[in-house]
This record gives sequence, C-alpha cells and structure tokens, in this order.
Amino acid sequence: MLRAAIYARYSSDNQNDKSVEDQIELCRELCAREGLTVVAIFDDRAISGASVINRPGYQKLMRAAEDKSFDVLVAEDMDRVFRDQGDYHHARKRLDHHGISIHTAVGKVSKLEGSLRALMGEMYIDNLRLHVIRGLEGVVRSGRHAGGKAYGYKPVLGRPGELEIIEEQAEVVRRIFKEFAQGYTARDIAGHLNADKVAPPNGLRWNASTIHGSAQRGNGILLNELYVGEIVWNKVTMVKDPATGKRLSRPNPPAKHRRASAPHLRIVDKATWEAAQMKRRTRAAGKPPVRVVRMLSGLLRCPTCSGGMGSVGLHRGEPRVQCSTYRESGSCTNSRMVHRRKIEAAVLDGLREVLKQPDYLAIYVKAYNEERTRLARGAVRDRSKLERRTGEIKREIERLVDSIVQGVPADSIAPRLQALEVEKRSVAQQLAAADSDQKVVTIHPAAIKNYLADVELMRAALEDDKAAERPELIEPLRRLVHSVVVHAEPGVKGFEVEIKGRLHELIDRPLVGGGRMVAREGLEPPTPGL
Repeated sequence: MLRAAIYARYSSDNQNDKSVEDQIELCRELCAREGLTVVAIFDDRAISGASVINRPGYQKLMRAAEDKSFDVLVAEDMDRVFRDQGDYHHARKRLDHHGISIHTAVGKVSKLEGSLRALMGEMYIDNLRLHVIRGLEGVVRSGRHAGGKAYGYKPVLGRPGELEIIEEQAEVVRRIFKEFAQGYTARDIAGHLNADKVAPPNGLRWNASTIHGSAQRGNGILLNELYVGEIVWNKVTMVKDPATGKRLSRPNPPAKHRRASAPHLRIVDKATWEAAQMKRRTRAAGKPPVRVVRMLSGLLRCPTCSGGMGSVGLHRGEPRVQCSTYRESGSCTNSRMVHRRKIEAAVLDGLREVLKQPDYLAIYVKAYNEERTRLARGAVRDRSKLERRTGEIKREIERLVDSIVQGVPADSIAPRLQALEVEKRSVAQQLAAADSDQKVVTIHPAAIKNYLADVELMRAALEDDKAAERPELIEPLRRLVHSVVVHAEPGVKGFEVEIKGRLHELIDRPLVGGGRMVAREGLEPPTPGL
C-alpha cells in the first residue's frame, strides 16, 4: 500500500483556522478512496503561498520527501502547495527523482496539468495584487488612511481606515519638531526623549534614525506629512526576494504617490513643519557626498554596550571617535571620545608583535580539538544505545506494515507509524551528531597559504611609519581582524585596545546543527594606547 503525506495551508489571519482541518479531512477521504495510507500531515497556517521559502510546514514536507518517507503528496488543490511556477518546477523535479507523485481532489496531477495550474496560481497572485492596489487607492481618495501604523494616531474602532489622534503622543511629535527647528540634531532629541523615559514607537529606545528617517523612502517622524494633515500613500513598493522570500521595499517616484487632504489629523502647524524641513534640507546639503573608509571603519567597538564607534568630528585638527549608541540614543553611558589616529597606531603596534609569531593558530586549533574530543565522549557512549533503538524502530514499522497488508484498518495504525517515523528521524540526527563530534577541526591548506600571504604583506607594510594611511593595508587587515574594543573610561587619561582575530574563515567545517564556528580568539592582551 502506498504511503501518503497530506499538505494543507491557508494564507491569511482573516481566514478561518478550521480551513486546515477541513482540507486535511478532504484529503483523508481521497486517500481512503484511492487506497493510500496516510503516514504524515504537514500544514502552514496564515502564511502566503507566493513563496515556499518562508513556509516551515512545506520545508518539513520536502525534507521528508528527501528521506523517502512517503510515496504520494496529497493536497486539496495545487494552489495550496504552489502559487509560483519556479517553486513548482523545482519541487516537481525533486519529487519525481524520488518517485513521489502529486494528487489533488480531482486525481493525480500530470506534469502538463501541474505546469498550467502553477501558471494560473501565479497569475492569480498578480491579479490579486492589482485589485488590492486599486482598492487602497480608493481608500486614500476618500480621505482615509490606507495602512501602516503612525506614531501619534490610533485606528477608530469599527470604521476601517479612519484614525484619531493620541494626544499624549501628539505632544511628543510637537516637541520633536519644535526642538529640531530650534537647531537640535536628531541625535540630541533622541537623547532627550530617552533621558525623560518617553516610550518610543518601537523597540527599547529612541534613535536618531527614528526621527530623521530616510529622504529617499519618505519615512521617519520629520518626513511624515500626516502630521501636517496630508495623507500620502504608495511611497514604496514591497517586493519579495526570490532567493530568501523576504519582503523588500523599493522607493516609488513622486509621480506614483497618492495624496489626500486630512486637516482633522494635523498635529504640527504649517510654520513649524516648514521650519523643520528647511533645517533638514540645509543639514543634508552640508553633508559630504562620499564616506571615506578608513583602516578600522566598522571594526571599532564600545566596551560598555558592544555597539559600534563612529567619527564625531575634529579636536585640534585630529579626528575622534565615540560610541554610536551613546550619540544616537543616549542609552549607553560611555561618553568618552578618543583620537582615531591614536587607536590606529595602537592597533598597528599590537599587530607588529602578534604577526611575528603566526603559529598561534596551530595552538588554538589544538586546544579546540582537545576540548571538542572531551565533549564528544558523552555522545559516543550513547552510540550503541541509539543504534539498538534504530533497529527496534525499523522492526516495529515492518510489523505494522505487515498488519495493514493482513487487513488491519490503516487508520488505527497510522498514528503509531507517524510517531515512529518522527522518532526514527530524531535518533538519526543524534547518531549524526555523535559521528560529527568525533571529527577534529582542520585548517584548509589554501586558507593557511592565504593567511601567511596576508601576514607577510602586513609585516612589510607595518614597517612604514605611515602604515595607517596606506590603502593596500585595509583589505588584508580586515581579513585578519574581527573587531577592536577600545577600553577608554570617561575622565581617565589614556586607553587600551583589545584586538579580536577573525579565525573562522580558516576552519573548513561548520558546527553540528547548521551553525558556524566563529573563532574570535583574542590576538593579544589589551595594548596600551598612545
């Protein structure tokens, strides 16, 4: 008797959750009619069918197919499984490879029929998108809000698209516009709000980006025209990345924006709005068009909050850096500013010493292997027990299948079969882990060669007193260094740097479970600053 796996899905929170149960029941009846034994059920609830990448139930289904756990895939209709031609053809090749056929309520699905129905499903999605856009344009034309939360407002219950002002939050919005028009920066304002413990729109704290937003996308409090009584919709188009299934936003040109007047939603007066926009445009015009990448750009870390450190201007002609979290939101207590060139000099001095002895990599890998071997002993001791249980599961499954052949109702046996299959996969994973834990970590020969080449290049370059200014140093240094923690306390003269190495690129296998072994070993004790 052929084994069947049922897949069910519904796409929206607005749909009835019982839809999945109804689909499963229909598929069970189909299996009973065609003499199929249901051995597994997979489902995705309130998840769109536009992509298969973000559907956990579908992913489990395909993994079970790879394990050859069933012979027939059964669904209410093709659009429950696929609404994209590319997804269908890719999955069909894998299923055909394992001898798995697809059945729906109307019977077995041929390749030609499957291709046509996948095309129709994709066209349905495209057509639905057009209808939704047209409907939302009508909402905007009627003076209602077309979607998305806006700080300072809440929806009116029972009246879709209508908003009302939250006066407490409206006062915060007025304060932001007033302070910005008076000359405070977005970072200053975020710090003030955090200091006053004002609840942010999202997250744990106010940030400068929450206030000034993006001019290209038209977001952020200072760019939200709703505060001046103007509804603006369709600033961005949401698309899905076919490689990841994630939704991405793409800015639309102003010609595609849809506008409607909403004076009853005005929070900020016209004069304050214009003053804030003039201040924003003036500051934007004064920004340098190109960001200069320095040797340690993006590598500096604050020891207090582990956040990044960025430039904060000049002091007596020398550029300085400071904790970005402190500057952006005021939520970090580390206000210390440090000269960037002194940090670079301290890092280069430390590297000069470290690169004299590149053999530390072999010492690190040896210590790691010893510890991994110790941890693996427990898993190895259980190996015989796991292998014995694997044999027991296999024999029990065979007995149940024989019972079905002899006339025992499949429905009474299917739950036990399904439980055994789940346990079988779990035991197999534990065995794989035990095998993997016995393997030692090795360094790929090509990685060693590249590493030593970088060391030689760094050695030669570091002999130059102006090494920090040499562009050819940037790439090899960034391959060797993961981050630099700048230990500098407010009110204390001097500082130390802690260099963390980037060793994971030299390791040629990942950790068990799909994670990556990131070996961020300290290259040296903290190096005194200059």
